[in-house]
Amino acid sequence: MESDTGGAGPGQRAVPDDLIQPFQIDPFSLRGRLVRLGPALDEILTRHDYPEEVATLLGEALALAAVLAGALKYEGVFSLQAKGDGPVSLVVADITDEGGLRGYAHFDEDRLADPGPGAGSSPVPRLLGAGYLAFTVDQGPDTERYQGIVELTGPTIAECAHHYFRQSEQLEAAIHLVAGRVPATNGGDDARERETEGRAWRAAGMMIQRLPGESAGAESGRAPAADPEALEEGWRRALVLMSSVRAGELLDPELSPNRLLYRLFHEEGVRVYRATGLRPQCRCSPGRVERMLKSLPRDEVEDMKIDGLVIVTCEFCNASYRFDTAALDRIYGSAGRKP
Repeated sequence: MESDTGGAGPGQRAVPDDLIQPFQIDPFSLRGRLVRLGPALDEILTRHDYPEEVATLLGEALALAAVLAGALKYEGVFSLQAKGDGPVSLVVADITDEGGLRGYAHFDEDRLADPGPGAGSSPVPRLLGAGYLAFTVDQGPDTERYQGIVELTGPTIAECAHHYFRQSEQLEAAIHLVAGRVPATNGGDDARERETEGRAWRAAGMMIQRLPGESAGAESGRAPAADPEALEEGWRRALVLMSSVRAGELLDPELSPNRLLYRLFHEEGVRVYRATGLRPQCRCSPGRVERMLKSLPRDEVEDMKIDGLVIVTCEFCNASYRFDTAALDRIYGSAGRKP
């Protein structure tokens, strides 16, 4: 295993959490990314009281957003949105070019308990139902937004992404996603207590993408295999190896990304590149909330009061912003003051 950044070899530890680790499989013109989410994901999910299956779905969506964003060069925000007619009506995950990650899910608790006879047992049909999966790159008001949309076709959110790739002439790729709670590694001395009370959310995603031969050769400094049959065989073998990875390996906080990649692809010749760090980052702020309120008529805002307060809660981080009459007077000025 090689590293262009002095990364860890198979016997060394590396930072295992909250990163996008790019890699390349020589000489088969294959590029990949491994996403590991630990404390960042746990912070995002535990801010809300999500049922287990909703949190798992959102965890996978966050890992998918990170793994797809890692394939792009952009300045702004990459967003993933899954919208359906099922008990979970909306899942949103986005990531900035600097690694700021956030996400949330809307769900109907009653429908979640009884999704109906036609829902099935797979996560997407049962939780999201019929709808679409959208990917958006927003680089600011002076640039054109890019958006790709595909129907929610498949049992899992990873399969829905595969459906998008199959429709695209630009990208041939495969993705593996997993999310779940594992015993915390920094709990108390009692292992049983950690098993029952010290469980933390983790997620991981792996993506392998086929590249044009000349592009891969330019990046790695090596000539890729010229034989189309050899390239095809390398692609198929990489898919088999990726599918062989166990959920426990992907979620293991003690197994570094480099060591995991070495386990899977060392016979193929895997090269790692500089990793991108990820962190939970909501973009709400008192100023943004005040500007949003000011865009509404004062009378409408007054009607939102509960016990004399207007309370605005961020859907992403669950932070609450409270405004009394004096605060609204300051926002609207004397001209907007309600008599």
